[in-house]
Amino acid sequence: DTAGERDVLGMWVGTGGEGAKEWINHLSDLKPRGVEDICLIACDGLKGLPEALNTLWPAADVQLCVVHLVRASLRYASKKYWGQIAKSLKGIYTAPTLDAAQALFGEFAHEWEERYPAMIRMWRTNWENFTPFLEFPPDIRKLVYTTNQIESLNARFRQATRRRGHFPTQQAALKVLYLVIKNPLKNRTNITGKTVGWKQALNTLSLHYGDRINAQ
Repeated sequence: DTAGERDVLGMWVGTGGEGAKEWINHLSDLKPRGVEDICLIACDGLKGLPEALNTLWPAADVQLCVVHLVRASLRYASKKYWGQIAKSLKGIYTAPTLDAAQALFGEFAHEWEERYPAMIRMWRTNWENFTPFLEFPPDIRKLVYTTNQIESLNARFRQATRRRGHFPTQQAALKVLYLVIKNPLKNRTNITGKTVGWKQALNTLSLHYGDRINAQ
């Protein structure tokens, strides 16, 4: 929220399918609960998710997680090239400006497209949802371009469910996940709570999004 507090707004049991319609069915629950506007959404690019987010919140910037894009890139490439590819991609996502990132991607595509055309096609397809964070200063970009906090929460979820093995009902499983959220681990960063460096981030986001952010 505008105070920098992280929170979990909902948990839903999926039907096993993916696609924009499935995501809309889940996410539409948030609107009547008060989520009227979203400025920026970081997600991992699951099928149909960006489209669903833009349907429900048309003004939202959808930022694909850079870490997931890099991992996806390496899946297309031989392991012997991973270090070289990862280094080039780091140059792109740490570029000082969008123009610089585009220039570096052009060089990257020229070097690798003949060998790994599917990898380059993936980047071109996702480019629009990769670039929103490049409009922000480098010192707050990491708040924007990764889903690390979500990944940390998912790891806690997996640990809790594996420990119990089997659940008699979906509701029983959801109760366990709810308790994971509400009970932080000792000597571990709380998965909810204050965002580090939030004051600086709030100032930057307020300048970027204007009246859409009201910190009062």
